[in-house]
Amino acid sequence: MTVALRPELPALLVEEQVKTALLEDLGRAGDITTLATIGPDMTATANMSAREAGVIAGMELARTAFRLVDPSIRFEALVADGDRVAPGITVARISGRARGVLSAERVALNFLMHLSGISSYTAKFADEIGHTAAKVCCTRKTIPGLRALEKYAVRLSGGSNHRYGLDDAVLIKDNHIAVSGGVAGAIRAARAYCGHLVKVEVEVDGLAQMREALTAAPDVILLDNMGPELLREAVAVNAEHWGLSAASYAGDLRRTRLEASGNVKIETIRALAESGVDYISTSKITMAAPTLDIGLDISI
Repeated sequence: MTVALRPELPALLVEEQVKTALLEDLGRAGDITTLATIGPDMTATANMSAREAGVIAGMELARTAFRLVDPSIRFEALVADGDRVAPGITVARISGRARGVLSAERVALNFLMHLSGISSYTAKFADEIGHTAAKVCCTRKTIPGLRALEKYAVRLSGGSNHRYGLDDAVLIKDNHIAVSGGVAGAIRAARAYCGHLVKVEVEVDGLAQMREALTAAPDVILLDNMGPELLREAVAVNAEHWGLSAASYAGDLRRTRLEASGNVKIETIRALAESGVDYISTSKITMAAPTLDIGLDISI
């Protein structure tokens, strides 16, 4: 039995992201409020707690924020990324020199609240379709500079990643087709240009385009703005093209994968998933996710 491992963030990426955020916050003169009011030898202990239910993401970024400001600060994580928490749960305890605790607080919380918000919102979408084989996917609609972190947060709670950028997979969209002159021709051109390890996906807006796309055997077909009924038809067209029965369709590794996209909402994703598509991509889980309310309170 294969155990699915939780994703991890590269340490160098965490260090770079946190350092950039701290430099932005501390500016040229440092935390002048804390420097003016807190003595260098004063100490503090703080509890970082969830104020609402959700899925935690970004704990290592929070830890790194305190470490970079003051390496002597002790950060004790009480939960791990990917854990679901209830309101009132203490997720971490921080102790050490008060100046460092107070100066790193906001950067640590910003990362933790933002990424936990994405994980929590993704979990709601994933839970809606957990009874199906479909996966909810994020897109390239992310905050510039934070894409790797946001995609990490998506994976923590049952979501799946789409391509990371323009350089790791081909996605032929309607504008590419309009300029290049046709669906099948664009797919073949992409195959000729890219190596055998690069996946090729093409966007179609109807069953006629889909049938044309299938003749060029893309890895994935993106079904744009189609409702559940049309998606079911698309699944049937795909099965017919590959000569598959309903019983053998889901597990067949040869067939083209199908992705639904376009104005996907928490209220509609269940019906889309029940159509039989493999993936459902939405920018909502990264661009519309509310932050998870997490606070830091000094206990001593």
